[in-house]
Amino acid sequence: MANETVLYDYWRSSASYRVRIALGLIGENYRSEQVDLLAKAHRAPEHLARNPQGLVPVLDIDGQRLTQSLAILEYLAETREGTGILPARPLDRQRVRALSYAIAMDIHPVCNLGVVGYVMASAGDGEAARRAWMQKFIGEGLAAFERMLDHPATGAFCHGDSPTMADICLVPQVYNARRWGVDLSTFPKIVAIDRICGGIGPFQTAHPDRAKP
Repeated sequence: MANETVLYDYWRSSASYRVRIALGLIGENYRSEQVDLLAKAHRAPEHLARNPQGLVPVLDIDGQRLTQSLAILEYLAETREGTGILPARPLDRQRVRALSYAIAMDIHPVCNLGVVGYVMASAGDGEAARRAWMQKFIGEGLAAFERMLDHPATGAFCHGDSPTMADICLVPQVYNARRWGVDLSTFPKIVAIDRICGGIGPFQTAHPDRAKP
């Protein structure tokens, strides 16, 4: 269908999870096409034609094809009025971007499938190496994020009292933290924000347990 919104998705991909949340928050109807990372479907010629990086998500929207989750979120913020994904004031936008980048550009890249697969192969002890790696880098990253939340602009959410791009990035990372057994007991602000987000419909619908084929 011409101009149909299609998300090329993987249910456990943090980056795809972010875009699912955002599409739900703005009320955008879309069709999900699963790209099975474990089956290496992202390396198939069909998907490489969509995204030469061989990554998800890819979003077809407004007759265009978009990649990179944060660039997609910013496009949605700029083309859909009143989303709240990014605040209006430049200084507020800078803070929301800084929080978002702390997760998407610092924690996520060292914990993605390709990097961790290489670590497992190099270490030779498989699952134990993966779990230790995840706990170290997710734990250290969230510890820094918790300190970043010690700021007067933090409200019920990462910035103020409505969800922004920062919360859209945080919630998938907390899901990963729990999956890999990271101790969250010393991150009360993060846990509280995640709990509030967990009560919001679009966050619930985007959860991997709901998105799983």
